[in-house]
This record gives sequence, C-alpha cells and structure tokens, in this order.
Amino acid sequence: MKIKAIAACGNGMGSSQMIKMKINKVFKRLGIDAEIGHMSVGEAKGVANNYDMIFVSETFTSQFRTGKDTKVIGLKNLLSEKEIEAKIREALDMPAE
Repeated sequence: MKIKAIAACGNGMGSSQMIKMKINKVFKRLGIDAEIGHMSVGEAKGVANNYDMIFVSETFTSQFRTGKDTKVIGLKNLLSEKEIEAKIREALDMPAE
C-alpha cells in the first residue's frame, strides 16, 4: 500500500518543503512506501480528500473538513522526526516503539 500525503504550511514554500523532507525520512525508516507533496494550507484544503494524510501545524487542523479516509495530522514541532513518527504510528495503528 502506498500512502499519499501532503505537508502544508501557510504559503506552501519553505516550511512545507522542510516538513516534507522530515516526513519522507520517517516513512522510509518505518519501511512505508509514500508519495509526499507540499503546498499551502489553502491549496491543501481543496484537495485534502485525494490524500491519506495531511501534515500541518496544529494551528491549521481546524481548517480542514475531510472524509473519513483522510487523516489531518497536527504537529506542535514541525521539524521533530520523533513527533512525526509518533503521529504516523498512531494514524496507521502501528505499535509505538
């Protein structure tokens, strides 16, 4: 199974690109095949239901209205691989390490 995910930030430029790199690293470490894009929160809201996971700052999670198959994952520390891994494990019902 391939996971489709988006890293989104206010403008879809710097922060989302850095988050994308961290998310990609974590998915690889977990052995999960994933396709990860990055964009602004505004763009992501319009296409959210086409993805399995949306990674955003916790301050943006309430802006998303998604179907049951899309998980919106709010991050406190956008660059924390530890937090990203914990949230991915939780979203995919994987045991904590």
